[in-house]
Amino acid sequence: MSKRGKTYNESIQKIDREKLYESQEAIEIVKEIAQAKFDETVEVSVRLGVNPRHADQMVRGTVILPHGTGKTKKVLVFAKGEKAQEAEDAGADYVGDEDMAAKVEEGWSDFDVAIATPDMMGVVGKLGRILGPKGLMPNPKTGTVTFDIKQAVEETKAGKIEYRVEKAGIVHAPVGKVSFTAEQLEENLGTLMDALAKARPASAKGSYMRTVTLSSTMSPGVKINPQNYQRVR
Repeated sequence: MSKRGKTYNESIQKIDREKLYESQEAIEIVKEIAQAKFDETVEVSVRLGVNPRHADQMVRGTVILPHGTGKTKKVLVFAKGEKAQEAEDAGADYVGDEDMAAKVEEGWSDFDVAIATPDMMGVVGKLGRILGPKGLMPNPKTGTVTFDIKQAVEETKAGKIEYRVEKAGIVHAPVGKVSFTAEQLEENLGTLMDALAKARPASAKGSYMRTVTLSSTMSPGVKINPQNYQRVR
């Protein structure tokens, strides 16, 4: 069992592990205890009262964080003709069709999000074994298979993130950087939590949001009172 570092252990001393904090206080603590030499990502982990093994309890979607994530995503668009030009005009980092698909097959993966027009899915579909495990496969449910390329690219660049419940019933998602103001982090967090509340499956019984934990890349987690997010604001 690996030992925790001195800084981590000092951070734990500043947290009441039994307390359920209000979001503003939790954010202030996470900002205070983040000691890394880089701008750490602030992430929330939400344990939901769902069973992802049942298709009708799969919680998945996208949301645009009002203050972005603090990271500029590299966007690859699979498109031809006018749609390819539309992608370039919207700020896509890479645009192509069969040539880009071949490049991906050869092992290239210098992008964070892949978007495709529906007519390109015959080509892109063959990349499923490569893009799927990395969470990069374009999907209509997340708005990454669309003819509205301009909107898809602009939203991704503006801070659109995808959330998806894992097998253990937990959603992990970034809500910004430690360098963000507390107000920016709270607004981003609230926007994400509202989206999760709206995505509650009709078949989910009992308490929906079981635990909410906020942390930075290198810090221990701070528990937030989940009752604050049981209803859509």
